[in-house]
Amino acid sequence: MIKIDYKKCCWKDGKCSSCGCGGACVGCVEACPVQALERKKKLEYHKEKCISCGACVEACKHKAISMI
Repeated sequence: MIKIDYKKCCWKDGKCSSCGCGGACVGCVEACPVQALERKKKLEYHKEKCISCGACVEACKHKAISMI
């Protein structure tokens, strides 16, 4: 399982708040091999899909995701 620190997470109000990419972020969501993360208004985590591989933790440039 993972924990998301929404204060550090760059995905806010349905868009990237840190790099001005216009929603074309490449990071935690793309790194997850089982689609356990999804960008909506905020980053959503589907724990039932998670395989605890840690790929999202490694991909997060903002250190907003950690394993618990």
